[in-house]
Amino acid sequence: MSTLTTPAPDRTAAPLRIGPHTVAPPVVLAPMAGITNAPFRTLCREFSGGKGLFVSEMITTRALVERNEKTMQLIHFDATETPRSIQLYGVDPVTVGKAVRMIAEEDLADHIDLNFGCPVPKVTRKGGGSALPYKRNLLRAIVREAVTGAGDLPVTMKMRKGLDDDHLTYLDAGRIAVEEGVTAIALHGRTTAQHYGGTADWDAIARLKEHVPEIPVLGNGDIWCAEDALRMVRETGCDGVVVGRGCLGRPWLFADLVAAFEGRTDDFVRPTLREVADVMVRHATLLGEWIGDEARGVIDFRKHVAWYLKGFAVGSEMRKRLAITSSLEALRAGLDELDLDQPWPTGADGPRGRTSGNNRVVLPDGWLKDPYDCAGIGEDAELDTSGG
Repeated sequence: MSTLTTPAPDRTAAPLRIGPHTVAPPVVLAPMAGITNAPFRTLCREFSGGKGLFVSEMITTRALVERNEKTMQLIHFDATETPRSIQLYGVDPVTVGKAVRMIAEEDLADHIDLNFGCPVPKVTRKGGGSALPYKRNLLRAIVREAVTGAGDLPVTMKMRKGLDDDHLTYLDAGRIAVEEGVTAIALHGRTTAQHYGGTADWDAIARLKEHVPEIPVLGNGDIWCAEDALRMVRETGCDGVVVGRGCLGRPWLFADLVAAFEGRTDDFVRPTLREVADVMVRHATLLGEWIGDEARGVIDFRKHVAWYLKGFAVGSEMRKRLAITSSLEALRAGLDELDLDQPWPTGADGPRGRTSGNNRVVLPDGWLKDPYDCAGIGEDAELDTSGG
């Protein structure tokens, strides 16, 4: 993990202000496609005691404007969620503006986050996600439309360092955000080329904080446990943290984060396998209720099984069996066959989820010719489905 040449003074982050909303402690759930839907946000929020900010998975502006059925389900918030937070992906300023005005006028959310951090090729090849900040004028136009259309709703943005080490954009993007009225910025300390490989550059988070002192800067990348979050704030001076892969199969991480920021570092959750199994069944149940079909809910839950069981002594055959279940009864029965008295495994707080690099950035033809010209980008570059 990188550190500053001159460490920042020891500090505990103050409550985070996102427009009229106070986020205390300053902990944010990162939007993750297919993961941070309403059921998972519910689990994380319950463990946090309702503290923090929990952002929806990525919503495509075109799909929202066209009222795509799947997209309209993705923007559904539980009555207890406050503030309601939507992350938008868009490449066309006009479409982004329409989507933001729709959210504001129809009271669909209380906070809008703009996605300029997704490194997935199907997004970057359209000029979206982490590819977009390279086009400074296009970035400015999208942010301007969003802030203008949002009215009183706060607009934030999440981004990466740049395309690769030769095409860094985060300092320029940060300045544009400030000038156009963005409320806060989150920086994932990796480039698009890194994808999720290597280690996050926390020094870049510190540099961004120094570069845009006018607004809060949140750090993202390699926060695997609550101690990592405290260390990031201490070493970079950032105003809060955004947590993604670290909470996969571990929604109780948000209980640890709240405890850490409140000074209760001896109050971390270390569940037994029995307690983990109960959370797994609840997660699958919530998915079924949200989708409206138990079997589809359990099938959607399958991708979480390996994350929840990380580090526990569970044989490969049982892992495979649990990963192909299609009913709550079968899931519960399989879990009940395990040694449920196992304590929380040593080392299970480490990296999880995607940890490999990509090293290849897929961009539109001629994207790198001019960092300011954005000719040729229009509505046809918008994805027509949501969720990344």
